[in-house]
Formats: sequence, structure tokens, C-alpha cells
Amino acid sequence: MNENLALELSGVYLTYPITKQSPKSIRKLFGFFQGKKQSPVATLSDINFSVSKGEVIGILGHNGAGKSTLLRLLSGIYQPDKGDVKVNGEITLLASLGTGFQRNLSGRDNIVLSGALHGISIEKVRALVPSIILFSGLEDAIDKPLRTYSSGMRARLGFSIVAHLEPEILLFDEVFAVGDSSFRTRSKQRIAEMVQGETTVVIVTHNEQLIRDMCTRVLCMDEGRLVLDTKNVEEAINRYHKNSNEKDSN
Repeated sequence: MNENLALELSGVYLTYPITKQSPKSIRKLFGFFQGKKQSPVATLSDINFSVSKGEVIGILGHNGAGKSTLLRLLSGIYQPDKGDVKVNGEITLLASLGTGFQRNLSGRDNIVLSGALHGISIEKVRALVPSIILFSGLEDAIDKPLRTYSSGMRARLGFSIVAHLEPEILLFDEVFAVGDSSFRTRSKQRIAEMVQGETTVVIVTHNEQLIRDMCTRVLCMDEGRLVLDTKNVEEAINRYHKNSNEKDSN
């Protein structure tokens, strides 16, 4: 793998098994004495692309196009059935902000816990705590139990933690719609700072303005296939609309 690359996918396929049943009785409805028939469904088909260190890549596609599945494949949650996924660097996936939080611990304690779950030493996390709290804007709530936080507050805390851990490769799945406009602006600025430090960023989103503001290159997905890979952001957005309109008309 080229040392200037952060990610490289070659001929990647991933399939899921699905269950097919057509129950004709109560017993069949609940699966009694009835075997379930499994059929593989292609979720990702022949995916080929690479990402250079420091690039900010956007992934567009309608619901079910394979975007989030691809992101989880990159993070190592899923393994391909066929093909190669090569990763050069430490990956952090933000798919559900606040994953791993403990609701009975305070926001402050959850910062330390999250840092430990990401493999950061307690000493380093504690040194980052004041900056994380300030960035999140949760000073008044930080020592209250997390169960008292709104979902937006938990998401802001989750983003603030990861944004200070300086991962080499950062994967986002629809996480920029949290907080007020001021927090979203700070989030974008923080990502821009991380990229200047050679962090590689991959963003899955339906937010076209975010793609315009943040991304230097866009991948378009449709039915598990990569149908466009371009540095022309408007071309990618137009293709996304075309694919989505075709789905709506069918």
C-alpha cells in the first residue's frame, strides 16, 4: 500500500443473508416447524477507490444505497466477503454520538470513560477535559448525570470528545445535525483544523451544503455500487438528485 494513502479498497463485495417466508398459517407465521430460507443480497458490489492522507471525502446516496455499510466496512465492523480493504492509520468512527456513554455517570466522568475506550491514557484525557467541556458548551451541566441530558447535549459531548482525540482517520455518519448553528460552525472549523494536521476525513451525509463546505471529493453510491467518484462537488450532487428522483418515480 502506498504510504501516502490512508484507505484503499479493491474489488470489495459484501452480502447479507435475508429471510424469505410466506406464512400461510399461524404456525408458519411464528416459525413453528418451519425452516427459514436464506438468500444472500448484495449490499456492496465491486467497490474500488483509495483515499489519500489528509483528504476530506463525502459519500452521497439515497437511503439504502450502501453508504453507512461502506463506512462500517472501512472501520472494521464488517469484513468483506471478497476483495481487500487496506487501512493506514488509526480509525475513529462517529456513527452514533455518545456510544459507550454511561447514563448514571456525569458528563465529566463520561469524558474520561470515552477516552479510555478510545485507548487514550487517563492522564492525557484529564488534561483535555477543560478544552472538551468548553468546546461542548455544557459547562453548566457537565457534573450532572448523563441521564439528565437531552439527546442533543449527549451528541455535542460525544463530538467534542472525539474532536479532541486527534485520530488519523475520522469517519462520520450523519452526525453534523447536532447543536445550534454556533456549535455546528465550531464543529466544521474543528474538522478543518484536523485536516490541516493531516487527519483523513470521510463523511456520510444527506446535507448538500456540508458537502460543499467541507469536501474536496465526493463518492456517489447507488444500490451498493460506486457510480461516481469526482472532485466536482456539483456534479456529484446532481447525480445524487438524479438517482434519488429515479427511486422516487419507481
